[in-house]
Amino acid sequence: MKPFHYFSKEVSMSHSHSIEDILLTVAQRYIGTNPSRPPAYRVTRKNSIKKDQHHRYVFPVLEMFPEIQPGQKVYAWAKLWAEEDHTFPFLLTCLGPVRLYHNGVKRFGSTHEEESTDIRLSLDLVKGWNHFVLEIEKGLHGCGAVFGTGNRKNYPYHFFSPSLDRDGEEGWIYTKPMEETLDSVPSLSCKESSTGCNWFPKKTRLLENEGQLANIYGLKTGYSAYAWTKIECCSLEPLILKGKTYGPLKLYVNGQKLFQNEEQGEIDISVTVPIGLHDVVVESECGNHNWGFLLELISNQAELQIPYDVKGISSPWLFLGPFPKDETIKISDYMSMDTVAVNKDRDTFFWCSENGDNVRAFLENPLFGKWNYPLGVTLYGLLEVAKELSKSEVIDYVLNHIEFATSRYEYSKWDQKQYGAAGINNQLSDIDSLDDCGSFGALMILANKQRPLKGAGKIAETIADYIMNQQSRLADGALYRQIGVSRKMDNTMWCDDMYMSVPFLLGYAELTKDGSYVDEAVRQLLLYKNYLYIEENQLMSHVYHVKEKKPTLTTWGRGNGWVLFSLTELLKVLPDHHEHYPEILTFYRQFAEGCLKVQGSHGLWHQVLTDPESYEESSCTSMFIYAFANGVRFGWIDDKEPYIQAIMSGWKGLTERAIDKQGNVYGVCQGSSYSFSNSYYKHELPWKLNDTHGIGIVLLAGTETMRMLKSQVKLVENVNIG
Repeated sequence: MKPFHYFSKEVSMSHSHSIEDILLTVAQRYIGTNPSRPPAYRVTRKNSIKKDQHHRYVFPVLEMFPEIQPGQKVYAWAKLWAEEDHTFPFLLTCLGPVRLYHNGVKRFGSTHEEESTDIRLSLDLVKGWNHFVLEIEKGLHGCGAVFGTGNRKNYPYHFFSPSLDRDGEEGWIYTKPMEETLDSVPSLSCKESSTGCNWFPKKTRLLENEGQLANIYGLKTGYSAYAWTKIECCSLEPLILKGKTYGPLKLYVNGQKLFQNEEQGEIDISVTVPIGLHDVVVESECGNHNWGFLLELISNQAELQIPYDVKGISSPWLFLGPFPKDETIKISDYMSMDTVAVNKDRDTFFWCSENGDNVRAFLENPLFGKWNYPLGVTLYGLLEVAKELSKSEVIDYVLNHIEFATSRYEYSKWDQKQYGAAGINNQLSDIDSLDDCGSFGALMILANKQRPLKGAGKIAETIADYIMNQQSRLADGALYRQIGVSRKMDNTMWCDDMYMSVPFLLGYAELTKDGSYVDEAVRQLLLYKNYLYIEENQLMSHVYHVKEKKPTLTTWGRGNGWVLFSLTELLKVLPDHHEHYPEILTFYRQFAEGCLKVQGSHGLWHQVLTDPESYEESSCTSMFIYAFANGVRFGWIDDKEPYIQAIMSGWKGLTERAIDKQGNVYGVCQGSSYSFSNSYYKHELPWKLNDTHGIGIVLLAGTETMRMLKSQVKLVENVNIG
C-alpha cells in the first residue's frame, strides 16, 4: 500500500513537543481563528417576504399583488456574502414561471413541469457579494417562489438588501407587477433609481414636526416607551441638549434624571460628563394627541451616536415599547441587546425611528456563538484543556461562546415567531432532532458549573423534555430518526445519537439529582448494542435501518467513536452498585478490545475501521485514545499494557501525521450521511482541515493522555512508598 501523508514530516507537530505545548497550540489556533464577537444587528423592514421554518424566503406574490395579470412579472433582488469562492446548494420552489439570475447571469428558468416542485441548484458563489434576482411571472396555475439555502440548519443563510439606499439592512426588495422585462438585471450594488424601477418596501421617514413615537407605535394613551442613544464626548466642556417634547417626558444621562416635563414643551438643559461614551435615555409618555420628542446635542466636541452597532440604521436612537404606564420597566435590563421586553400586551424588541423597522440579531460569525453538536465537543475539549492547564482566559472564551447562545434563547424564539425563522440560535430555537440539542446541551450543563449562564436552566429543561418525551422512539423505547434531515435518513438509528443523548442525560441527572436520567442513558446504550453491535469483530454498525430491519454493517470510524465515547462518559458517573453496571462495563471492555484490534500501523485508526486502505482518520483516533485513557486511569481495563501502548502510539501518530506546527488538525471526516457500502465512507466522505468534528476531541484525547500518565506516575510512587 502506498504510504499516505497529510503533510511533510518537517512541518508536523512532532512527538518531541510536550503534550501541554501541543494542546495549547491547537487551542490557541482555534481561538485566534474564531475570536469572540457579538451578533450582527441589522434593520429588517416590514415586508411580505419572510423566511419559512426551513430558512428559505417565501415570495407570496399572489398575496402581495392579487391584481397581477398573466404574463406580468415581479422582480425580487437581494445579495449574499461569501467568505471565499465555493459551490453551495440552494433550493428553489417554483409556484409558477420563475427565472433566477446570479450576478447578472441567468442560472435557471423553470419549465412547466418544474412548477410546484423543488429544484436543487448548486451555484458557484464568488468571494464577496453575490447578487440574486428572481423574476417571478404570473402563469396559468400560480405565481410565487420559495428560495434560499438547501442546507437549512447548518447554513441558514440570510440575504441582505442589495442597493446603496438600504446598505446594511436584511431582506429582499421587490418591484410591483410589470409588463416589460428588465433591460439589465442588477448585478452589483447601486442606487435604486439607476435601475429604472421603483423598489419596495418603501422607506418611511419621520417628518420633523411629528412625534416619532406616534409614527412608530401609533397613539397609545396610557402607554410609555423608551428611547436610547449615547453621547460620545471628547471634552469636559458643558453640553447643551435642546429640542422639544410632544408629551410627558423624562430624560436620563447615565441613569441620573436630568429633566422632566409633564406636558408638551421645550427641552433646554446643560450637562457635563467625562470624556467617553455615556447613555442617554428618554422615557416618553403618550399624551392625548401625540408623543415623542426632538432632541439635538449642541457641541463641537460631542455627538449623539447609535448605542449599539446596528447596520442599516439612519438615526442615533433605538426605541423600546410601548409599555402600559402601570408596568415598571428597567431599561438597563435590555441594554445588553439579548432580551425581549415582555409586557401584558405583547413582547417586543428594539425599533428604529422609521415605521415598521425592527432591529434583529443575526449570527454572522462562522463559529463563535454558534450552537451545534460538533461545537459541543470542540468547546468541551477547550474547557477540559483550560481546566487542566489553569488557563482562565480559555475558560472565559468557552463560557462566553455558550452564553452568547443561551442568553439569547428567549429572544431567538421570539424572532422565530415574528419572522418565520430565527436569525440566531437556528438549531436551539427549532429543536427537531437530537443533533439540535444533546451534545451542546451537555456542554452547557458542564460549563454552567464554572459560572451560572444566563438562560441555561430553562434550556436544559427544554432539552430534557425533548429527549424524553418528543424524540421518536421504537416500541422498545430506543431513540431513532423517524424523520431525518433528508428523506433517505427517515426511519434510521445512528451510532452518532448516543453522543447526542447520553452525555446530556448524565449531566441533567446530576443537575436535577434525578437518577432516572442515568437509567435512561444506560437503557439507550444497551438497546443500541442490540441493534448495532457486530459480535464477530466487536465493532458497531454505523446505522440500523428501521423499515428494512437490518444494520448497514459498515464500521465507520467516528460512528464507533461516538459510542465508545458515550460509554466512557457513562462509566465515569455510573455507580458500581447500579443493576446494569456489570453489563455496561462488559460492553465497554468488549468494544474497546474490538477497537484495539483494528488500530493502524502508524497508531491512527482508519475511516473504515476494518479497511486499512481507507484514510487515517483523526476524530475516531482521538475518541479511542480518550476512551482507552479513561479506562486505564479509572481501572475499567484489567490488562492495561496493550491499551497504554495503543494510547501512546495513537497520540504519536496524531502529532506526527495529523497535527502541524501551527496547530492545524488534518484528517477529520466531514459530517456524514450513511450507506450500506463501505465504499461511501472510503471514497465519497472526505476529510476536512480543522473540522469541528475533530478539534475538540483531539484536545480531549491529549488531556486524558496527560491525566493517564500522571495517574500511572502516582501509582508507581505509591507502590514504591508501600
